[in-house]
Amino acid sequence: MSSQIYGIRAVIEAINAGQPINKVFIQKGLKGDLYKELESSARKSGIGLSYVPVEKLNRLTRNNNHQGAVAQISPVEFHQFEELVEQVLSKEETPLFLMLDGVSDVRNFGAIIRTAECCGVHAIIVPKSGAAPITEDTVKTSAGAAFNVPIAKVDHLKDAIFYLQSSGIVVTGATEKADDEIYGVDFNQPTAIIMGSEEKGISPSTLNIIDHQAKLPLMGKIGSLNVSVACGVFLYEVVRQRRS
Repeated sequence: MSSQIYGIRAVIEAINAGQPINKVFIQKGLKGDLYKELESSARKSGIGLSYVPVEKLNRLTRNNNHQGAVAQISPVEFHQFEELVEQVLSKEETPLFLMLDGVSDVRNFGAIIRTAECCGVHAIIVPKSGAAPITEDTVKTSAGAAFNVPIAKVDHLKDAIFYLQSSGIVVTGATEKADDEIYGVDFNQPTAIIMGSEEKGISPSTLNIIDHQAKLPLMGKIGSLNVSVACGVFLYEVVRQRRS
């Protein structure tokens, strides 16, 4: 599944070739033009950089000649956002998109992908920065669903929301700050649901531009659900409405 690329030049070439890289580990203290080129290429592509001691790289590569840089390759190929949206809209089905705003735990991500696949989600959209990578743990938690649901990474989630809205998609955010409960939202129309991060939820700037905000009724003392559980409730309400 996931693999690694070693060496600064090899990593730069992989980035420039559009390989689905989760993260690049760079040895602390590296200097030189090639190192600066690696940093620049990774940042332009929205790839996370982690500066680590050489011992970390030695453990990752098991004595391979890493030359101070190791890239972790995603086991899943990502789709181009606009092309994916157009593919979904061309289907003879009511579109259902899932957007994740800062979900950073790989196992939560995997559980969400698994539920999304079971609920017929057509595509998952995540930001390039701040989102959980797709690792072997993600794939395992998803029970392999990560290979079945198309996933797109975007530079800015708000731009993706505007694009969806301009394509006739109604965007609903899951937030406990909402006045209305989920059961009053019409999910029979083309829909995108946004789930927020485990700690902060959906960012305020994102909440300001979406079409609806909705919450789940909570009967106990705990103020929120785990994001993967909440996502499952939202998606199955979509299923319920569309099958009734």
